[in-house]
Amino acid sequence: MRLSQLFALCGTSQPLTDDPDILSVTADSRRAGPATLFFALRGVKQDGSAFIAQALSQGAAAVIVDHETAELDAATPVIVCPDAKHLLACMASALAGPQPSCIAAITGTNGKSSTADLLRQLWVLQGHRAASLGTLGLISDTDVPPPPSLTTPDPVSLSSTLAALADKGVEHVALEASSHGLEQHRLDGITLTAAGFSNLTRDHLDYHLTLEAYRTAKLRLFEDVLPAGGIAAVNADMDTETSAALKAIADRRGLKLRSVGQNGTTLRLIEARPTPSGQILRLALHGKELSEITLALPGRFQADNVMLAAAMCWNDDAEALEVLSLLPHLTGVHGRCERAVALPNGAAAYVDYAHTPDALDCVLSSLRPHTAGRLVVVFGAGGDRDRGKRPLMGAVAARMADLAIVTDDNPRTEEPASIRSEILAACPDALEIADRRSAIAAGLEALKPGDILVVAGKGHEQGQIVGTEILPFDDRLVIRELAGAA
Repeated sequence: MRLSQLFALCGTSQPLTDDPDILSVTADSRRAGPATLFFALRGVKQDGSAFIAQALSQGAAAVIVDHETAELDAATPVIVCPDAKHLLACMASALAGPQPSCIAAITGTNGKSSTADLLRQLWVLQGHRAASLGTLGLISDTDVPPPPSLTTPDPVSLSSTLAALADKGVEHVALEASSHGLEQHRLDGITLTAAGFSNLTRDHLDYHLTLEAYRTAKLRLFEDVLPAGGIAAVNADMDTETSAALKAIADRRGLKLRSVGQNGTTLRLIEARPTPSGQILRLALHGKELSEITLALPGRFQADNVMLAAAMCWNDDAEALEVLSLLPHLTGVHGRCERAVALPNGAAAYVDYAHTPDALDCVLSSLRPHTAGRLVVVFGAGGDRDRGKRPLMGAVAARMADLAIVTDDNPRTEEPASIRSEILAACPDALEIADRRSAIAAGLEALKPGDILVVAGKGHEQGQIVGTEILPFDDRLVIRELAGAA
């Protein structure tokens, strides 16, 4: 495809001194070659313009940069486009080929992975071939290889994966839309039919710096990515500022706003009654109370995830009751409030991905009604990430748990003891056990009849990042080994 045609497909034009054939696009100079369009983008740590010479030496047909740079001279065949990140996503999509016809994206601080997988399950229960893509990787019944392990993959990998799924007959895909991915325009080449917003609480301030910037990045999903008239499903129990912003965007762009939760108008939660193996929901659809629904998922927050997934699933309201009738058939999501073992004395141990103050609060408060005895938590905080949330997580554990054990999460290149000390400042009565396996063992040892242990922070992850090395570690497998259930 000619470069001029690619620009036209992206709704723009550019004066060109040459119009080469383009077969691929990349922002990685190592992948540049003949008939490649190289995007030299500014990143957090590196400026892609420093790699223009390398890309050209490898045969790149043309180069796009997002800013004027001293690396350029009059002889360098480059095009300056301030919206280069947007163009990269659009051009990657155009070159990859047709995508699935029904794509939904979910954003929010917590609940993205669960909601995406629950939506995939609902589509499968309806008889569709479906997939989900995000933190848990690619989940589908195809042999399509997974993209790089990011919550939202880079736009080239994302478009290629979606095109490969469509080629295999998968027409329904649920995506996680991270704030990083949205701010970096990774989803700009995707045609969505629906979008969801689960919640907004403190996270990723090491990258966005302020909560306002973090919110703005999330709102891009509805402001810029979701087409006008698309389905916008939102948790009505979110903070008022985010809720008001979403409503204003929906009104201005003609989005089909569906609100769920205790304050929802589309799908209202009247009651969530815990049971030993899950919960019973009383819901109202557009104000009309429905028959009770048995949900085989413990944790109050799972009710929110299920309602959000359901609201993204039906195209028009005539299909709503059919979708809601499928909720009892949903199963748990790996690493999300997942029961790892049940002990002979009636105690149980769960793993959860909770790594923010709000997520930790949610999982502990959700499991409290299922606890006949004490609630024990083992947790830590990631290194090289937002330090401000560490004492907040400690305060949650001190308030919510009967016994808290502070351990190492993914310390990365930080000193692990310093991370733990920042947490312990807000929960001085907690036990400090640096080694994560030993901390889990202590948590299991402390369990009495009817107690519940929550091992939080890593969920589905199968490695622990220490320094720059990833060491094999799976909370769920460790729990089972220590409990003799492996």
